[in-house]
Amino acid sequence: MATVAMVPLCRPFCSNVRRAGGYRKARSAKWQGTRQRQGYAVVYGQCLDRINLHIKPVDTPGLRGMIRLQGFRVEPFCYYRAGHQVRELGNAKRDAFMTGFGHLCSAFPRLVSPLVVLLSLFFFGLRPTVFAAGQPLGKPNIVFILFDDMGYGEPPCYRPRSEFRMPNLDRLAREGMRFTDAHTAAAVCTPTRYGLLTGRYPMRIGQYGVLKTYSPPIIDKDRLTIGGLLEQQAYHTAAIGKWHLGMNWPGANKANEKVNPQPGTVAADGPTSRGFDYFCGYTHSGNLSMVVEQDKVAVNLEPSAVQPHLAKKAVAYIDERAKAGCPFFLYLPICTPHLPIVPAREFLGKSGSSEYGDWLYEGDWVTGQVLDALQRNNLTGETLLIVTSDNGASKRSYEPLRDCKMSIYEGGHRVPFLARWPGKIKAGSVCDDTICLNDLMATCADILGIRLPANAGEDSFSLLPNLLGTAQGPVREATIHQSHTGDLAIRQGPWKLIFLKNGNRQLYNLQDDLSETRDLTNTRPEVVARLTKLLRQYIANGRSTPGEAQKNAVDIQPGVPVKKPKK
Repeated sequence: MATVAMVPLCRPFCSNVRRAGGYRKARSAKWQGTRQRQGYAVVYGQCLDRINLHIKPVDTPGLRGMIRLQGFRVEPFCYYRAGHQVRELGNAKRDAFMTGFGHLCSAFPRLVSPLVVLLSLFFFGLRPTVFAAGQPLGKPNIVFILFDDMGYGEPPCYRPRSEFRMPNLDRLAREGMRFTDAHTAAAVCTPTRYGLLTGRYPMRIGQYGVLKTYSPPIIDKDRLTIGGLLEQQAYHTAAIGKWHLGMNWPGANKANEKVNPQPGTVAADGPTSRGFDYFCGYTHSGNLSMVVEQDKVAVNLEPSAVQPHLAKKAVAYIDERAKAGCPFFLYLPICTPHLPIVPAREFLGKSGSSEYGDWLYEGDWVTGQVLDALQRNNLTGETLLIVTSDNGASKRSYEPLRDCKMSIYEGGHRVPFLARWPGKIKAGSVCDDTICLNDLMATCADILGIRLPANAGEDSFSLLPNLLGTAQGPVREATIHQSHTGDLAIRQGPWKLIFLKNGNRQLYNLQDDLSETRDLTNTRPEVVARLTKLLRQYIANGRSTPGEAQKNAVDIQPGVPVKKPKK
């Protein structure tokens, strides 16, 4: 079906094109030198095997308003597939039509039918394209469940011969989309969570290891998080579970991590100062028993009682928000299956495998509690639900992936990733594109039709085309990985180039060698050179997405450990 797309243009156009993850940004010499100008263009073309997309600048707000009024989606950028042509149209008749029609819409915005728009465009030879258009997606509830150390090969929906039972994740695979090439920003907890909530690679702040109880916050106060972004869009936001991104405790005793703050102690600069209206959880797995609510230590529980306690909090939150009637974002980073392995008594023996299996099964049970709460409140169809993990399994490798948590190899950062959104995501679908947990921020912005500030989500790409099944190519140009010791890697297509901290490099073709056993550094020097250049470009620009260059907090040298800046 043919439709018209209004595309805001806020970047200079030039005759060259820049690769943008399987698409290219349409640019035109006509817009050179207009870096600060805010403008719009109408995009039209023909939806054939070889698509020609045409761009026409339009400055009349009436036409823009008319397009929005008729339910067409406003996209932040105009992209077109690699190999497609972009042509300037200089037809005076079309110029006059577009300007005149815009003024008509300004005067009588509600009297002009969308049919008139389409017929008028066709009359003047402008063939609308299906590109970058669709019905508004509204404001869905968003629930993001993050397992702690769940390996790629643990859910049976990813490895049929898995010894573990995870019926609710299996259910999500049947009812939603299963991603086969999803990655965390890092191979350990803290930096992954930084990337997830900020849409920025943690290497940019020099964060490779994990925090402890008294570690100060690593998300700057002025850094926009996914919670803050959604708060701005009238969402209620909650984080329930493991924070692991630092808080400021009074009289912090960093020399003795075993001495926890006592009940009633108030912390500063925690989740409620980083974009969340409500928080209940714990700082890190080393002090699982210390439960913090909002900014105060609420209670000390037996470790095995913490996950059931937080599950009840999550269910109560969903029930409460259902009554409130406004959209909500629930970030639910659960305990399992990270150490300590402490399944509640009612889950012992339920997995039929081991105590570790019971602990993993309890995490699946938490997922089921969320599913039931959404269904009970008639919110299933209005909710985008994502379930994934923060890194690979700890000391457990699953073939064909090499290694496990902490490693720069695939077992360290390739994770299960399931998404369900009834009516939007096709049930039982599979996506093989490379994605990253960093992409949540840009995805939410895309769903809501808003633009991210230049200094937010610098490494976040929208997964919405993947979720809706409309992607015509990869949404990411490339993806950066990091280990807990400072190794870096860049992935583009099947190629993965690793920069070990000892200065050595390794190149693998994952399409032919997913187990990363055959180093091709010496046989494919052109690939090494290309990926090295791209990584350095991402580092120098302070971002991997198109946009204004940003500054890194640290100096990043691939193959050399990064030192944190002194405070």
